[in-house]
Amino acid sequence: MYIDSHCHINFPELAARLPQIMQTMADNGVTHALCVSVDLPDFPQVLALAEQYPHIYASVGVHPDYEDTEEPSAAQLVELSQHPKIIAIGETGLDYFRLKGDLEWQRERFRQHIRASRISGKPLIIHTRAASADTIRIMQEEGAGISDGGAAGVMHCFTESLEVALAAIEMGFYISFSGILTFKSARDLQEVAKVLPIERILIETDSPYLAPAPHRGKMNEPGFVKHVGEYLADLKGLPLSQVQEATSQNFFDLFKLERT
Repeated sequence: MYIDSHCHINFPELAARLPQIMQTMADNGVTHALCVSVDLPDFPQVLALAEQYPHIYASVGVHPDYEDTEEPSAAQLVELSQHPKIIAIGETGLDYFRLKGDLEWQRERFRQHIRASRISGKPLIIHTRAASADTIRIMQEEGAGISDGGAAGVMHCFTESLEVALAAIEMGFYISFSGILTFKSARDLQEVAKVLPIERILIETDSPYLAPAPHRGKMNEPGFVKHVGEYLADLKGLPLSQVQEATSQNFFDLFKLERT
């Protein structure tokens, strides 16, 4: 079995063909997926998908790239997270690659999500790009980890250094690899994946983006997460069954779900 720990199947290009998406998941042994929120106006669509499909879960949060959108408060995020199918806060974090200038609003938004995670007890889904130093600093300042009483979480679509990965793991976080891991250009990331313990790794698609080889350049979907798992097994020299078991169990453990 495989689990796609991060996807956006509510986005129009995937939502328009949900029956096919679900069938491809089943055909490839992908038993569960987490549909991740990126802003509050579209959150009802994310929740509706989780309510419609027993094997789909959801999160609530506002992505750091969304500048002109409703700004969430910690209290609002906590309230929305009380639904039983909402298993995480985010995605949240920092992105200094796409946006420039004074990004203090982005850092404050990140802090609100961390506070919501601590209050609700639900894990964080963290996005970081070209901002790893500030990301780790704010995580530490706000107590975003089980060692500080927080709920920990996952560094999603990880592309940073080994040092960043280890700093996150020290705070109780998991590291999630997407289809980027299969790219020929991702040699540094592949070296990171080789070193990290399988007990702290998740796999994801981040669909509809970043389709793994052999689908690179096509629209991504949750069923393709098996290619990330297969590549990870080869990279680490582990039996595929071990990678399937570990990454799936890690998902259930992190998000405090009964295994089904």
